[in-house]
Amino acid sequence: MLELIKAGGLLMWPIILCSIIAMAIIGERFWSLREIKIVPKNLVAKVWQWQKVGHLDKKRIQDLRNSSPLGMVLAAGLVNRNHSREIMKESIEETGRHVAHDLERFLNTLGTIASISPLLGLLGTVIGMIKVFTVITSLGVGDPSILSEGISEALITTAAGLSVAIPSLMFHRFFRGKIDGLIITMEQEALKMVEVMHGIRESEIEAGSKE
Repeated sequence: MLELIKAGGLLMWPIILCSIIAMAIIGERFWSLREIKIVPKNLVAKVWQWQKVGHLDKKRIQDLRNSSPLGMVLAAGLVNRNHSREIMKESIEETGRHVAHDLERFLNTLGTIASISPLLGLLGTVIGMIKVFTVITSLGVGDPSILSEGISEALITTAAGLSVAIPSLMFHRFFRGKIDGLIITMEQEALKMVEVMHGIRESEIEAGSKE
């Protein structure tokens, strides 16, 4: 492997660095974007139970906010649960934008690596071919072994750049799709909570008017 890196020339080192960063981002995103961590199940039902038994206080809302991204979105709406649906939805949407931005962390870096890795490989190819033509100009083409260094550098850097770029692009698209799905789920859960909370509120108002 070391001989292969040496044969690829200096541009192999930034390509290797890109591969290390890409692997670190992919591993971190797999760990951070687990569905159970982002959108825990039955969270809206838990909020409804707290409200039903009168335990939905500031401490519960703060704990909910710190529990998960979905909890953060729901907490933003619960703070304004005594206001209209529109105000609750606006606060949820504003917090949702911040949560979505946090979920997309490092993806721009991964996309950049997917873009520049083949360009680094192409640059290595150009440099390798320049060396080949320099040797041909100086010594001719009588001994093919003299040309092998430049040709090897050209081919190895191209292969290395593509080997980093292809999986980086695949995982970049994969995580984008996963984040979009998580955001849609959070929106659905938040809207469900808004309807539940206002349903409870309207029932209480009707009960009070009958008395």
